[in-house]
Amino acid sequence: MKYKDYYAALGVPRDADAEAIKKAYRKLARQHHPDVSKAPEAEARFKEVAEAYQTLKDPEKRAAYDALGSRRGGEEFRPPPQWENEFAGGGFGDASFSDLDLADLLDALARGRGRGGAGASHTVPLRGRDYETSVRLPLEDAHRGTTINLDVTHEDGTRTLAVTVPAGVTDGQRLRLRGKGGPGRNGGPAGDIYLHITLAPHAVFRPDGHDLVFDLALAPWEAALGAEVEVPTLDGQVLLTVPHGTQSGRKLRLRGRGMANGHGARGDLYAIVHIEVPATLTARERELFEELKRESKFDPRATVATEPMHGH
Repeated sequence: MKYKDYYAALGVPRDADAEAIKKAYRKLARQHHPDVSKAPEAEARFKEVAEAYQTLKDPEKRAAYDALGSRRGGEEFRPPPQWENEFAGGGFGDASFSDLDLADLLDALARGRGRGGAGASHTVPLRGRDYETSVRLPLEDAHRGTTINLDVTHEDGTRTLAVTVPAGVTDGQRLRLRGKGGPGRNGGPAGDIYLHITLAPHAVFRPDGHDLVFDLALAPWEAALGAEVEVPTLDGQVLLTVPHGTQSGRKLRLRGRGMANGHGARGDLYAIVHIEVPATLTARERELFEELKRESKFDPRATVATEPMHGH
């Protein structure tokens, strides 16, 4: 049997309430109705939207659908074992799961319960709903780990959870909080909460997985002669050795000075060199630069000047 993502079909999150689902359905149904849209795929899209709405507007069908968990659309799957008893005992003869698609199965289960089939005397345990939410963390909290208070709203009200975010989470990572979602029905397990992590922009660092990148400004003489300069990390200042002859744009690495990765190690810290020149000069500075100009044989454009020019 192929999984159908009804939430994606309607363009709503898995924790959408009944009103949001109805609103999305009405909008899409008008947009794709064959009498309105002449697009080749309009009729198929209209049927897909209608099928999704028929399931999600019905609390029993939606609970049974949510019990399947979150899957990829079109993924092959077999319904939970407890559905076998409900389906087989619901007066459906010798039919099997392979004879139905997902919408048919949900309808069959609902009809079986409604007419006093196996569902009337044997109530199927249903898994609680999953919820998805997001949290934005400062880079320092992602590096060290933190505890946040998460407000979760579901059909039974709102509750606040103290959630431990482990050290080493990265931008875009999804954490699964097992058993913290909606309560199960008829003895079924609670659902999960999926927490999507985003990292707030930092004044200095740009994260790249567990590595960190920042811009390092150098004076011309530091780049030319080499230097030891203090640079920031998430744990304070450290010394970075700048090799002589360092060019603008060069990437200097400080191994193990990036973010914690959650497994006892850390990423690296990369400094991208930018050579800055003084905007104003004292008389003495100008004198020294003039002397350097006279003495130096360095020509930064020598390579460009010797390249052959191609005419058209």
